[in-house]
Amino acid sequence: MSHDPLFVGLDCSTHGVKAIAWSARGEPVAQAAAPFPLDNPEPGFWEQDAQQWLEASIHVLARLAREAGPRIASLAITHQRETFVGVDATGAPVRPAIVWMDERARLDVEHLRAAVGADAFHSVTGKPLNLTPSISKIHWIRRVEPDAFRRVDRWLDVQAWLVRHLTGEDETSVGSADPMGLVNLSRGQWDDALLEAVGILPRQLPKLVPSGSVVGSLAVHQALATGLPPGLPVVATAGDGQVAALGAGVRDLRTAYMNLGTAIVAGVVSGELLVDRAFRTMSGAEPTTFLLESDLKGGTFTVDWLVERLLGSTRSVAELEAQACAIPAGAGGLVLVPYLATVMDPYWDDDASGLLLGLRGDHGPAHVFRAILEGIAFEERLHLERIACATGETIEKVHVLGGGASSALWCQILADVLARPVVR
Repeated sequence: MSHDPLFVGLDCSTHGVKAIAWSARGEPVAQAAAPFPLDNPEPGFWEQDAQQWLEASIHVLARLAREAGPRIASLAITHQRETFVGVDATGAPVRPAIVWMDERARLDVEHLRAAVGADAFHSVTGKPLNLTPSISKIHWIRRVEPDAFRRVDRWLDVQAWLVRHLTGEDETSVGSADPMGLVNLSRGQWDDALLEAVGILPRQLPKLVPSGSVVGSLAVHQALATGLPPGLPVVATAGDGQVAALGAGVRDLRTAYMNLGTAIVAGVVSGELLVDRAFRTMSGAEPTTFLLESDLKGGTFTVDWLVERLLGSTRSVAELEAQACAIPAGAGGLVLVPYLATVMDPYWDDDASGLLLGLRGDHGPAHVFRAILEGIAFEERLHLERIACATGETIEKVHVLGGGASSALWCQILADVLARPVVR
């Protein structure tokens, strides 16, 4: 049996936690996953119990520890972005965490437009003003739940929550905090004017450290809970989108990555700070880099809508894909505009909605399924063309990853529509 060290990467995503123990050669040695629910208490509201992020993380780490034991040399954390939780002075959540796809804060976006200015917000954060960054939802809590707002001692992204509970440290990385819309991207620090606009004090936020920093050591009680070595170094990487780009080997403007997940996140990496409405600019997973990123929130979320909401889970994704393979390109004239969760780039329209055009009596669920895959592919073509136009560089190939990348049909549709190599 090998005694070489292993390095664990843990991803606390929208639907659960997955962790993989990697060798120094980049080979997966052991992995584990645990789901947790995504609550939809009313239309447009998406919430989670932050305690379940921790419980699922402890569960998967314990499973890895049983397989890999003392070989594990470090733990690196990534996570869903823009999702946040407010905690009181004891560290307990004041209310459920608000998830990135939540749409409740439309009035609060307008408050920020008046208080900060859309152009100023874009210039400071690298992100056009819209519903996705956490900042508007924090203001929603201030406006609608003032008692809860007053009880908040710390505002934490998912990284900060896990780091606090695993190590006892009050830190997060720039790449984890940046998507919240509270960070001055050029300085890599919390922005005082943005904090003031939503009534947050600097002392209510964790310390920012460069992405990839060791933020602490695994606490003794968590070592006992997981079976991992006490004192294990814990690394704060960045949000899942930035880390996905790094993991795909994307480090320039001529190669793009595309994460086919709940949202479809794609982009290229720049060594300089560029700001344009064709994309949102994120702090990169490597310090001094920036991710020029497109984000279609209705990714596999749209497939789930078909399977769960329309079909009542009577058909599986595998069945629909097998049937869709027999349908020629064009889905029998059926066209889907994939804005079921509004649209970010390039329109930045929080009021947009999806469209299904060309329905006929001879269409069935497999036609809708294929129309979803094709509609998303054409949307991604638009995104990459806009990014290439803004940077002046040609995107030569696309690395795909995420759950959707396991679909041979979808990868072929993407290659056909993008007219460039798609690499899994």
